[in-house]
Amino acid sequence: MKPAVALLASACLALAGSVAVRAELLHPANSRPPVNDAAVLQGLPQNLSDFGFFENQTEQQPGQGVTPYRLNTPLYSDGAEKLRFVYLPAGAAMKAQGEGLLDIPVGGALIKTFAFDQDGGRRLIETRVLLHRADGWLALPYVWNDEQTEARLAIAGARVDVTTPGGEAISYRVPNKNQCKECHGLGGAVTPIGPKARNLSREWLGKMVASAHLDAVPDGSDQLPIWELRESADLADAARGYLDVNCAHCHQPDATASNSGLDLRWEQKSPDAIGIGKRPVAAGRGAGGHMFDIVPGSPDTSILTYRMASAEPGVAMPELGKSTVDHDGLDIVRRWIAQMRP
Repeated sequence: MKPAVALLASACLALAGSVAVRAELLHPANSRPPVNDAAVLQGLPQNLSDFGFFENQTEQQPGQGVTPYRLNTPLYSDGAEKLRFVYLPAGAAMKAQGEGLLDIPVGGALIKTFAFDQDGGRRLIETRVLLHRADGWLALPYVWNDEQTEARLAIAGARVDVTTPGGEAISYRVPNKNQCKECHGLGGAVTPIGPKARNLSREWLGKMVASAHLDAVPDGSDQLPIWELRESADLADAARGYLDVNCAHCHQPDATASNSGLDLRWEQKSPDAIGIGKRPVAAGRGAGGHMFDIVPGSPDTSILTYRMASAEPGVAMPELGKSTVDHDGLDIVRRWIAQMRP
């Protein structure tokens, strides 16, 4: 190495080391208080802050052991912004289960905050916490105060007046503790529904492996499309991915809507199971006078799109988690059905 180049390299290394030292002094690795594992594993903490998940709770800045993540195709909830995090206790790691749900160890937690842009700023509405305890998963809803300083446990749920991104004024419903089971109930037990490997980016999974928070990145490449890029994705993949995320947690065997006979999971390949040419089992007035769940080539006469297009209780699908119609999701599913050969 030439002397001048060596001198420059040495100076750069010294500068980098100096910056790293200053950063460590300002934000030492152990400066954040640890998460309260006792709160994760025991009782019903009354305040979100009791867990210690956040370094800055109002700004949703995660603390020790808490990692943010996003889903390729998210669940629609009246257009709410969602901030998602996974907490793993020290020394614990998740295990991959193919393209399905990541196996989160006992002592771990999933945290999801719902927010809306209101009056030019972000307003936090609720934070849902899924705790993995020795006897299974426990779902707890927390509602934020007007000052945006704390979220309190709301076992009975709540109603909050908000304006959606589409300009609709609604009474947003925070589910009660038991209603959480209606979406998260599988085989009678509460279970996570979001963090499936197929709905997480390979980059994020790789980073979790590199940080020893995940045992492996699944070998498969059968991933759900990124919702923001849906127009450039395969139409069937975009529609099936949407139905998997927004409907399949209820419409699958052993789930709360298994009596419908519909199985809308991404991995389901049977045309009849996903509703094509299938007569409804128990749609009632939700059928709207239509005869089949999906009529190839005709979204206007398909029960699936009829119910997606409604906000009327007893007709609208999904039944919980929204008060408005997801027009983007409806458009994708309608176009998917329209291009099917009759």
